[in-house]
Amino acid sequence: MPDEPGNTLRFRILRYTPNLVRDEWVNVGVLLEEVDGTRRAMRLIEDASEIARVRRLHPGADEGLLRALPSEFDARLRAPEPEVRTYLEKLDQTLSNVLQLSPQRGLLADDFDTELERLFHDHVASPPSARGGIVENTRAWIRARLNDVFRRHRILAKFQRSVRVEEFTQPGDPLHLDYAYRYNGTRGYIHTVALGRDPSQAKVLAYTAECIRARAANSEFTAITEVEPARENPRHQFIARLLEEQRISLVPLNRIEKFADDLRPRLQ
Repeated sequence: MPDEPGNTLRFRILRYTPNLVRDEWVNVGVLLEEVDGTRRAMRLIEDASEIARVRRLHPGADEGLLRALPSEFDARLRAPEPEVRTYLEKLDQTLSNVLQLSPQRGLLADDFDTELERLFHDHVASPPSARGGIVENTRAWIRARLNDVFRRHRILAKFQRSVRVEEFTQPGDPLHLDYAYRYNGTRGYIHTVALGRDPSQAKVLAYTAECIRARAANSEFTAITEVEPARENPRHQFIARLLEEQRISLVPLNRIEKFADDLRPRLQ
């Protein structure tokens, strides 16, 4: 008999209700906790495409609030445990708040991070019937492909995921780099960048790499893109030049298998 999943977890969905009178909401995040209280994490919408989807469903949605959610919850969940519990209880009990948590549900899983991504995909990300081919241009889709490749190469557990960068940039910086690792005194960072979406993603990564290298010179960076930069596409070439100037390697998904294979021996 195969081993059963060993971790007992519980999750709740964060709902955004822009019009309290109509009692209509859209799912914007997932809160996942280990039952024994050792770990708690939140996965929230953050990409421009994800926020645009909320705006399409609710044209009056507060875009500023939606963009602030990752930094807001990051700060809330790092507070002392009594404060965290008080805040979550408030979201549970307050029916007049635009942010509300769904009822709690339990589950069993082997890997906390993988389960968080699965729950986000199932409960928050755009449903398959609404995506068409557009989903392949999103950072969430690229991350899902990466997780599959890293899992098959048996290196997914070697990474730290969703890594805060505020210690290198500025307090309150909401950015989380997708993956981080260390080997022989070198810090490595991997982050997804969608060439077909917002060029500011690459600008933010370039700025972050510069800040991290100022504090930890022996650092390396890799940007994973959905496709090879097209020579005839000015936006693609702008992003490629920007990353090259900051010594950030660019690896499209069609070369990710070799990238994972080359990285694996360094992570042993």
